[in-house]
Amino acid sequence: MIEDRSDRHVRAADTTLLVLETVAFAGDELGVTQIARELGLTKGAIFRHLQGLVERGYLIQDPTSARYRLGPKAYLIGRRALPADDVAAVAEGPLRELRDAFDLTAVLSTPAPRGPMVLAALFGGRPFELRPGTELTFHASAQGKVMLAFGADPILERTLQRHLPAMTPHTITDPAKVRREVDRIRGQGYAVALEELRLGFNAVAAPVFNRRSHLVAAIGLVDSIQYVPREPGSGLIDAVIAVANRISRDLGLAERVRRGRPPRRMAVALRDEPAKPWSHDLV
Repeated sequence: MIEDRSDRHVRAADTTLLVLETVAFAGDELGVTQIARELGLTKGAIFRHLQGLVERGYLIQDPTSARYRLGPKAYLIGRRALPADDVAAVAEGPLRELRDAFDLTAVLSTPAPRGPMVLAALFGGRPFELRPGTELTFHASAQGKVMLAFGADPILERTLQRHLPAMTPHTITDPAKVRREVDRIRGQGYAVALEELRLGFNAVAAPVFNRRSHLVAAIGLVDSIQYVPREPGSGLIDAVIAVANRISRDLGLAERVRRGRPPRRMAVALRDEPAKPWSHDLV
């Protein structure tokens, strides 16, 4: 069967973007062998795309090491793409304080078409494999479930219409059960994902909203179940919610709705109780 030329062009463009993303999110310069291994392609196939990206200024090849890093055009496009309320910049300080308060990995993600995309991961005392650009799943991650609960309605409906893969034996894959889980998260203002995405790990996450009450991100604490147990302590949960609320306020959100009562659609549950001793520097 003759392959349609437009299909080839789409696949070529997709591969070029995958190469660019691999270099962008690597955290260090990469050689062609490393990129090919990461994408499961031959070095010859990868090299053509690298050449095009270098010629157009999206990548730079180091003349000594022959490794690749982002170029000036990628930087300029990134500058233009920043939204008015840059959640990553606003969240940087609070996220670091949350990490330091518990010595757990603090993660900031934003909704992407296939799931939450990690914008920042600040590791606690036990680093593991997670880096900016990683895409999680909506139904199996704490941050993804927060986005299903408090994000735009189409996110939930599109997710439930797809196949929900079992990432572990504990992943919720029944759409009806996912919907019930989402209702529960809306009522309590946070989500957990006990060994649903990765065996031996748990996470607690809460939503972040902008001044228009639109969900723009989720923050969470992640670690092994030894440090984030099956029933996370109220102090840990309250800290995650408090920092999410702080970031939301810094982005201009003014609404205050008591936690424990289902909030208005796309409104965060901002607490009215006095700050607890642990939270003086977080709220």
